[in-house]
Amino acid sequence: MATLLYRLGRFSFRRRGRVAAVWLLLLVVLGLAAAAFHGPTGDKFAMPGTESQRALDALAKEFPQASGATGTIVVAAAQGRKLDPAAIAPVVKEAAGIPGVVAALDPFTSGAVSADGRYALVQVQFANALKDVTEAQREAYMKAGSSVTGLRVEHGGEVLNAAPEVGGSEGIGVVIAAVVLIVTFGSLVAAGMTLLNALIGVGAGMGGLFALSGVVELTSVTPVLALMLGLAVGIDYSLFITSRYRQFLAEGVAPEEAAGRAVGTAGSAVVFAGATVVIALAGLSVVGIPFLSVMGLAAAGTVAVAVLVALTLLPAFLSYAGARVLPRKQRTGESAGAGGRGFGYTWGRVVTRLRVPILLAGVLGLGALALPAQDLRLALPDAGTAAPGTPAREAYDLTSEGFGEGFNARLIAVVSAADPAATTAAAGEAAKLIQQTPGVLAVAPPQPNAAGTTALLTIIPKAGPTAAATEDAVHAIRAKVAKIGGAEIAVTGATAVGIDVSDKLADAMPVYLLLVVGLSVLLLMLVFRSILVPVKAALGFLLTVGSTFGITVAIFQEGHLADLLGVDVPGPLVSFLPILLIGILFGLAMDYEVFLVSRMREDYVRGDAPRQATINGMGHNARVVTAAALIMTAVFGGFVFMNDPIIKSMGFALAVGVLVDAFVVRMTLVPAVMSMLGRAAWWLPRALGRALPDLDVEGERLRHHLTTGAAESPERAGVM
Repeated sequence: MATLLYRLGRFSFRRRGRVAAVWLLLLVVLGLAAAAFHGPTGDKFAMPGTESQRALDALAKEFPQASGATGTIVVAAAQGRKLDPAAIAPVVKEAAGIPGVVAALDPFTSGAVSADGRYALVQVQFANALKDVTEAQREAYMKAGSSVTGLRVEHGGEVLNAAPEVGGSEGIGVVIAAVVLIVTFGSLVAAGMTLLNALIGVGAGMGGLFALSGVVELTSVTPVLALMLGLAVGIDYSLFITSRYRQFLAEGVAPEEAAGRAVGTAGSAVVFAGATVVIALAGLSVVGIPFLSVMGLAAAGTVAVAVLVALTLLPAFLSYAGARVLPRKQRTGESAGAGGRGFGYTWGRVVTRLRVPILLAGVLGLGALALPAQDLRLALPDAGTAAPGTPAREAYDLTSEGFGEGFNARLIAVVSAADPAATTAAAGEAAKLIQQTPGVLAVAPPQPNAAGTTALLTIIPKAGPTAAATEDAVHAIRAKVAKIGGAEIAVTGATAVGIDVSDKLADAMPVYLLLVVGLSVLLLMLVFRSILVPVKAALGFLLTVGSTFGITVAIFQEGHLADLLGVDVPGPLVSFLPILLIGILFGLAMDYEVFLVSRMREDYVRGDAPRQATINGMGHNARVVTAAALIMTAVFGGFVFMNDPIIKSMGFALAVGVLVDAFVVRMTLVPAVMSMLGRAAWWLPRALGRALPDLDVEGERLRHHLTTGAAESPERAGVM
């Protein structure tokens, strides 16, 4: 593989104009396609096979007027005053007049008035599903009740669910990344070129994703996740190849040859690292959850594009930059580098000398940080976790104030039978059983469809949407109504859907974790031709995941230091965060494992003693890995400033995971373990060695070709 990539690097360097033109043309084409075919995103977390999804499907067929998007307008009178029908009437009339609204219920008719008469809920039913509600309809909905004076009117409900906006706060990560690149390279040209290369890759990847959004339904989180990952790995992959190119230039290798060797060696590690991220993300498809599969495949696509850009467009940019990628002192011959006196060498010597206490401290410390993870709770976010001051949050809080948390967690029991009589009997029996269920506040009278074969029971829990008591109540309701014969009864609603999603993801997480760990052992066995190195890498990954979960739970669920991150209401983590985190961190952890350990193996294969090879690996790559980890942390951390709770928690967890894995696991525990294992680290049974293909990630065969004249000599490579 290294030899093939070496040729690709030299070709891209030599044909820089054509390569750059192809990528720029592709970027323009994908941008135009995105503008032409861009489709809406939404927050529909469909879960085929679950009870809540079956009930929603039945509603769409038997009760279509109740299957569209819904909204809730909360009206409150001044302190000490009561509402009356005349005061509410204008709100109901304006809501009913919104295009696409099939019904707006008068609270005095539906009984949605608080006991003290001060609060009322106007239920608004749209004809279309959420993804088909237009911005004009949302704007009209937000204006309903604006003519009323003397009353507080807040608008909430699922109709307000919209994609999170990617604003200027995320650019903080890019700015920090630029600063880190400048400090690392000591060259504005090298830093700017690396960043530009990554941004082009992100632009191409996002253009392709949005072009497909017209035919593939995306959740609102999917583009943000793809942007987050594509930007982070794009910068890192370009950083690794540029660093190796600069190293070859400093050694006196001609520019074209240096580009070929950089792509052949560091590029091999980039291909493997990118492949692990892509496989881990695409592997989310095995969970069997459509929105998660699309999310994983979309992010995997942007990572794949980042790899292609780093292998092809970057050498073309290096050709344009020439020697200007080096600091001025190196270009003028004033500095020969730090040799073995750099911090990486010093840190490698310290870690290998104090390996036992460092291992104990690291493992025990990460184990302690993982302890809060045992209390992990999962749920889909609701309006109660929205940013303070947003319409959805204001409506949620006002509803809780006037009616209690449970009115924000309403459930629907769908009762279906062959004839109206059976439906009526089953609905009546179900209402009695549900009312007696612990955690249930009230059950509304059955609402039949026109044929009388399907009836809806609105259920009000006592607790909020993400409360453990509400989850227990849903399971208890389902157990009770399952005993009713002659009808099919299913519980659904946004709260029930969230519970089903969380349960299925929680069940899938151990299986996926086992798949990822097994995959890491197999892939690293192929790369390093070793048994113990992959096992060590997998155990380190488990430490990373456990401690990251623990820290995230402590802040976002338990509320410790929550104010520092703007977490207004601590609560359960978003249900798909843990499984996404496992997939993403696996790929990123393997990045650093490959970049560090491949250099250790490279020096070991060339004859260095195991301990010295470990120190050399740290000395050569510690600076670059440090820069890469800081860049990834900055990019992910930039998303913590978003108001959307899903993106905030995702950005935080990824930033913490990268810090833990890069600095504690890979740059501290890995060299400690490698020095302890010695030559045993590279042991591989002969039979297994013959069966496994030799991927040549460290470029040993490439060096053999270069030294035996199979490749062109540096003198023939050509200089800019």
